Amino acid sequence: MFLTNILLRKGIPGRQWIGKYRRPRVVTWTMKQAMIKRLEIEAETEYWISRPYMTKDQEFRHAAERRHREFEELKARQRANFPEHKYLQEHLNHLNVTKKWSQS
Repeated sequence: MFLTNILLRKGIPGRQWIGKYRRPRVVTWTMKQAMIKRLEIEAETEYWISRPYMTKDQEFRHAAERRHREFEELKARQRANFPEHKYLQEHLNHLNVTKKWSQS
């Protein structure tokens, strides 16, 4: 059937770049060069990842003190933005302005 479609039809039905019977994309020289460049970058990345800077013992809890200090600074910043405590008497104090029944 596919051979019949190719022989009897002229071109590709519908949109030529999508679908089941799409036109194959031509691989150009620049596409090959871009792929080679990406593979070289990936190989270099794998090279540097495979050689760790610190040993496992050095890496264990190496940033615990810094993380604890930064967490304490974050808590202090959040505490600084928190409003001061107010008592219920301060919230309801505006009701005492027109308290006529207690003065008689």
